[in-house]
Amino acid sequence: MNPIGHFKTITYHKYMVAKMCFRVGLYKQGLLHDLSKYSPTEFLMGARYYAGGKRSPNNVEREKRDYSAAWLHHKGRNKHHFEYWLDYSLERKEKTLVGMKIPKKYMVEMFIDRVCAGKVYNGDKFTNEGVYQYYKNGIGCYLLHPESRKYLERLMKMYAVKGEEYTIRYIRKDLKENISKYD
Repeated sequence: MNPIGHFKTITYHKYMVAKMCFRVGLYKQGLLHDLSKYSPTEFLMGARYYAGGKRSPNNVEREKRDYSAAWLHHKGRNKHHFEYWLDYSLERKEKTLVGMKIPKKYMVEMFIDRVCAGKVYNGDKFTNEGVYQYYKNGIGCYLLHPESRKYLERLMKMYAVKGEEYTIRYIRKDLKENISKYD
């Protein structure tokens, strides 16, 4: 049980996300990002399964309990996670889960969340390319709505090749030009 270590890690992550959200003009999202992590359901599990800030306590909890109560709580309250946008399809004969189209402002927050989580958990070993590599190894690339996947992958590839400053400028311009599409 390490509540202080966990508090420092999630607060540092939240600070980094807020800073990057502010840079692209998503002030409200920057302030509200991951507030549910401070709720008893998420915080107590995070403190119990804290892994020294080197990996997500949710994964440690999964290893110990075969599921993560903290993650189940978190993903249902935070629109920047693709899992929030899963629903069953009415267009298919078999009722299967599919990704719904995610508003652009949440796609940007999702991208920023991934970048900042990579920086927090990887420290000096963080690379711009690692954000996309981590994504390719996960389930999100299969369950995202095709348009949402295309946008997220564009941002991650851009970040890997052209860097953070270029990607921030691109996002800021894109959000400004497409304000009616995501508000």
